Amino acid sequence: MCTTVPGATRCHVSRMCNVFVPPLPVYNVFVVLLFSPLCSKCGSFPPESCLFSLIGNVGAFMVVMVCLLRYAQVIEHSHHCLLNTSALVSGCTNAVGLVMVGNFQVDHAKSLHYVGAGVAFPAGLLFVCLQCVLTYRVAVTALDHWVAHCRVALAVAAMVSLVLSGAFFVHESFVLQHAAAICEWVFTVDILVFYGTFTYEFGSVSHDTVLAGLQHVYQQHHLQQHHHHLHHHGSGIVLGPGARPTALGTGSKGLKSPGGSSTSTHLNCTPESIAML
Repeated sequence: MCTTVPGATRCHVSRMCNVFVPPLPVYNVFVVLLFSPLCSKCGSFPPESCLFSLIGNVGAFMVVMVCLLRYAQVIEHSHHCLLNTSALVSGCTNAVGLVMVGNFQVDHAKSLHYVGAGVAFPAGLLFVCLQCVLTYRVAVTALDHWVAHCRVALAVAAMVSLVLSGAFFVHESFVLQHAAAICEWVFTVDILVFYGTFTYEFGSVSHDTVLAGLQHVYQQHHLQQHHHHLHHHGSGIVLGPGARPTALGTGSKGLKSPGGSSTSTHLNCTPESIAML
């Protein structure tokens, strides 16, 4: 709800903050600090909304590229693990949330905007936490460990600011709402700084890094197809847990025929066995 102030004019900042501000430069600076808008409110009106959508889409694309490069780089160092895959999935989930946040403004599609924010923020926090663990795993030099320490500090700051932002946002208090906005801005800048720390590792990225990631994906896909083929086109015998598949004709004992007690001859058709029959 707007408050009418005699002699006041509605400026750009007051439009986002939904207040009237007298045309005094010093007082305008005070209002910017006092009425800090949420990140979403900065893209509620055109032409800011167009720029907000563009930043969200381009940012989501860059997040996916960073996640893929980091995933391939960790694989190149022979450290493929479930943690690396989880980091890739959380980063891509963060990108999906950013697309939703950027294209569905809070004043026009509030539900979808909040769903996107609920996906983007936790997924982004999970990504930076997983990357902290991966940094320690692949660290070799002392500088690598220092980078890991810096990332842990950024991750802790992001976690604290996100928790505080959520805790303040649920309250209707005017002061707490803008405290939530400040925490949200701190979280956003903190995540951007965290992504900026990847320049340390990405300086050594080459085409071999990309090929290592693609080769691993191809091998995993080929292995899954091979297991699928064996499962559906095998001998028809279900192997129990811990059992090892044996090639036909190479076992030490022949397989029993269904309903019979003699050894199946189609598994061991050597000239000697035929002559004995």
